[in-house]
Amino acid sequence: MRLIEPRQRLLAADVELPAPAAGQVLVAVHACGVCRTDLHVAEGELPQPRLPLTLGHEVVGHVLARGAGAERFALGQRVGVPWLGWTCGRCEQCRRGRENLCPAARFTGYTLDGGYAEQLLVDERYCFPLPDGLSDIAAAPLLCAGLIGYRSLAAAGDAERLGIYGFGAAAHIVAQLAVFQGRKVYAFVRPGDTAARQFAQHLGATWTGDSSELPPEPLDAAILYAPVGALVPAALRAVTPGGSVICAGIHMSDIPSFPYAQLWGERHLRSVANLTRQDAEEFLPLAVQANVTTSTVEYDLLDANRALTDLREGRFQGAAVLRI
Repeated sequence: MRLIEPRQRLLAADVELPAPAAGQVLVAVHACGVCRTDLHVAEGELPQPRLPLTLGHEVVGHVLARGAGAERFALGQRVGVPWLGWTCGRCEQCRRGRENLCPAARFTGYTLDGGYAEQLLVDERYCFPLPDGLSDIAAAPLLCAGLIGYRSLAAAGDAERLGIYGFGAAAHIVAQLAVFQGRKVYAFVRPGDTAARQFAQHLGATWTGDSSELPPEPLDAAILYAPVGALVPAALRAVTPGGSVICAGIHMSDIPSFPYAQLWGERHLRSVANLTRQDAEEFLPLAVQANVTTSTVEYDLLDANRALTDLREGRFQGAAVLRI
């Protein structure tokens, strides 16, 4: 399914793929998660995507063919393909272990073709073996919602009282990790969204409330998955002095002005950008250890436009996944 121009429907298309180049593998796609970042790309909220473009960066499949020197995976082996698709390895950020900030980085489903397809070519260095015991559909959301969720949870440090704003795909995975680690989860949802509150409670949240409310006790940290800038000052009001507010989305509406007093008290405001391969190496075994389960709604590949619309409108809990 191809994006020809932003703010237009995806179109079915036949795309001829070349043989894998050196270091590449050809992956037969089994499933691909539908991420809010896909929606931001499709709606033109992220600048300069490669066009025409195949969306999708939560890809599960198996290796069909290998290019010269590609020996990391066996033919037929199941792999996951995430958002980060290539980095230069030479710049200052890469040398410091911050490949997620590489200025030349390429991203699956944004500047590289992604997994809303039957097959795709990828650099084998940016693929990962997937743990047994997870179906293809269940594993797909781990490759972005899970990885970004894990990185944002790590940014929260040892916060015991953790607020989560926006209880979607990433949040429902992070909540399980946080509960497994012995933290208290405070879930903030859209006003009137009873289903989301019940979903959060089912996953072990200590408290649930509207995003406009203050929690019953100050938070040590808050993570924002909702792309709503107005939630930043709300979260700052909710965290204790010395606490952190982490913005985990790749896109957010403008943050309104707020009194300096809400930031004062050594509160920290930071963002999380992309992911690293080390994040995946740490997170995937932890997800198995914590017995993380993903709540998914399945769509056929040709229903990708409907999946994106349902995501925009908040018509499901958890994550949408395309069956290929």
